[in-house]
Amino acid sequence: MNTLSLAWRNLLRNRRRSITTLLAMIVGANAVLLFGGYSRNITYGLQTDYVKYGGHLQIQREGYYRYGSGNPAAYGLAQYREIIAAIQQDPVLKPLVLVATPTLQLQGIAGNFGAGVSRTALGLGVVVEDQNRMRAWNGYDFPVQVPQMALTGTGPETAVLGTGLARVLQLCGPLKLQDCQAAAVKPAATAQAGTGAAADLPADIADLGTLANGPAAAAPSSAAAIEMLAATAQGAPNVARLQVVKAEEQGVKEFDDVYVGLHLAQAQQLVFGKEAPKATAIVLQLQHTDQIPAAKARLEKLLAERFPQEPVEVLDFSALNPFYGQALAMFATLFGFVALLIAAIVLFTVGNTMSMAVIERTVEIGTLRAMGLRRAKLRRLFMQEGLLLGIVGAVLGVSIAASLAGLINHSGLTWTPPGRSPVPLIIRVWGETGLIAGTTVGLILVASLSAWLPSLRAARQNIVDALRHV
Repeated sequence: MNTLSLAWRNLLRNRRRSITTLLAMIVGANAVLLFGGYSRNITYGLQTDYVKYGGHLQIQREGYYRYGSGNPAAYGLAQYREIIAAIQQDPVLKPLVLVATPTLQLQGIAGNFGAGVSRTALGLGVVVEDQNRMRAWNGYDFPVQVPQMALTGTGPETAVLGTGLARVLQLCGPLKLQDCQAAAVKPAATAQAGTGAAADLPADIADLGTLANGPAAAAPSSAAAIEMLAATAQGAPNVARLQVVKAEEQGVKEFDDVYVGLHLAQAQQLVFGKEAPKATAIVLQLQHTDQIPAAKARLEKLLAERFPQEPVEVLDFSALNPFYGQALAMFATLFGFVALLIAAIVLFTVGNTMSMAVIERTVEIGTLRAMGLRRAKLRRLFMQEGLLLGIVGAVLGVSIAASLAGLINHSGLTWTPPGRSPVPLIIRVWGETGLIAGTTVGLILVASLSAWLPSLRAARQNIVDALRHV
């Protein structure tokens, strides 16, 4: 006796109940897959942002991540040029690495002495051409292009500010910022000095830049200019007049209120003066994110062999950005809750369907037992009905979810991530093999388990009592 064929005929015989059960399973599969595709897209989006601006891996001097962010001189990489050259020539790393570029992070005071205002700032010196190449990375095919840096094509004395810092330094007008009003309370220095009294950089501060860098440090005054004051490697202060070309939103207010983007040469001049320049990190961007373990292992071996005198450590983007792991954990928890809820609904629905089938088919069960069908085969019959429901529900659920995701992806809908401009709404279902396989297998297992208890009840029925049932 072919129990699988018999199980299929039993499902077709009561189409209404089977279709109702399948609808519940399809809705559940769609909920899991669409939410899973949405959370997967957010994960890829976060990862893409971090990789575009900070690379996959960073080489830093040992201890810099925990203790050295305020002391670039002590934790700088003196051999950063040699390390980059070794990476670019290594036969293992060369096909993996897209960009290898130095960066220098420094802390100081940014001031607009013409307005009598200043505040602490965080400067980041970069190689603009390398950063533009990094911004072109799009490992997950997002339909969004990031513009090049505003510093592209500018001289070494230029800078980019966070919009919060530009607001504090009263540069809303010169930079033509929207939604940026002047401060309600005027700084005391400006109020006492009067209009134009503080228009020029104080002579003592200007002398600091002239002594350290030569006359070129005193750049011509501009309506959108700031002075950046930082401590040099010797501990003495150094200052540079910077022409602000643009203010850009940085996404996080705390960072937006302190960010100053510089050319690497200008940042090195501020920190090291006439001494040999250093970098606080070497940023590596890879072809694909899944190459991180191989690239990191090779980097650690290469650095230990070629540069034993330079104590360094290699950190990936997830270690450098704890928020990434926290976001992944949050969405994993939400996805687990949704999947558990859907599993409970499917368990109840299929179990109820099979229980009703056992009650309605009592005479049939007694007849089958009287014809010699063993209890094990009877259990298998009902289990196979649940299995078939799970397979059909999973296939239809995946197909419909993939179709709905395709419609949403091409609908033109957008959403706004925190601190970003509106981006297209994308649900990633098709192509996510792990998500599809997990949902399919889970749905089939839940449906099969739902039929287990009703199959035991059917197999335990007494043949005579079952035949007398009306």
